[in-house]
Amino acid sequence: MSGIILHLKKLDWILIFASVSLVGIGLISIYSSSKVNFLNLKKQIFFFIFGFFLMILISFLDWRPLKESPYLILFFYFLCLISLFLLFFFAPEIRGVKSWYKIGPISIDPTEFTKIALLLVLAKYFSMRHVEMYRIAHILISGLYLLIPSILIFFQPDFGSVLILISLWIGILIISGIKIRHFFLLLFFAILIFAIGWKTFLKEYQKERILSFLFPNLSDPLKAGWSQNQAKIAIGSGGILGKGIKKGSQVQLGFLPEPQTDFIFSAIAEEMGFVGVSALFFLFSILIWRIFKISLNSKTNFSRLFSSGFAILLISQSFIHVGANIGILPIIGIPLPLVSYGGSSLLSNFIALGFLESIKVHKNY
Repeated sequence: MSGIILHLKKLDWILIFASVSLVGIGLISIYSSSKVNFLNLKKQIFFFIFGFFLMILISFLDWRPLKESPYLILFFYFLCLISLFLLFFFAPEIRGVKSWYKIGPISIDPTEFTKIALLLVLAKYFSMRHVEMYRIAHILISGLYLLIPSILIFFQPDFGSVLILISLWIGILIISGIKIRHFFLLLFFAILIFAIGWKTFLKEYQKERILSFLFPNLSDPLKAGWSQNQAKIAIGSGGILGKGIKKGSQVQLGFLPEPQTDFIFSAIAEEMGFVGVSALFFLFSILIWRIFKISLNSKTNFSRLFSSGFAILLISQSFIHVGANIGILPIIGIPLPLVSYGGSSLLSNFIALGFLESIKVHKNY
């Protein structure tokens, strides 16, 4: 019993407080945007409780066997690839997208767990080869680990999650010490691939979202520009203190689309105002700070890369989500980590936080 108490004392409770507080703000907003049916709220509470205890449980596990076993990491990685592939055959089509397995009232999105699996693979791969980053072969092989899940996710289609995976890969490359000329070479190929994708793979609604962002004056405000306009109206009308819970006109009257997922930032801004948004940014800042602190104190490349990579995941998703809500980025359907509704996203984030706590507690890092 004393060992359990000692372990709990060693946890980073500031990180846990920031994470739980972000979930709490999300739950309040989900409650507010729920009209009569509170099923989403109940499911989010369930996943939060389950994810929290999963985080604590994982923190008790010594992470070093995972670091030392590439086969275990590859097992998780290929398991995620198989689950992504099977979506095309067993997942129901929801709004033109096959991204979730339906098990009764619960939806499972394997893409969220793939982000953590890819993070583990990249952290392991580059932790063994950081002194050889001058070799372009290592960049290309790591790109192959990225390419396979990206293709499967792209054809769901989920272009937003593909961008998140690419951001993670580039971030890990930079932290690992990629050469400048290699970075610009990757940038050139990225532009080339995007140009090919625009001509061959991108669907019309995806093109409309990007064009509405690049040329807002030319887009139809009743089509691609509608969602972003409503989001900006919601943010602008919130003021300092907000309109109050269940009192935001954009949220309550249904003008703001997807207020529990893609536009939860706008919903929070309208009903909680500048104060609520400031609290959101403050808590995310604390969370990122504590993660980077664990990374800086790490004594192995694997734990350092994993910690930094997870911070990159949170930063990129948050930046894209907020940017889409305020109109500086196109809308590509990225939820706000720990805040937006989504059980798979919540669980995957708490699993990663559990690994971070394990790294923090086991002093050998």
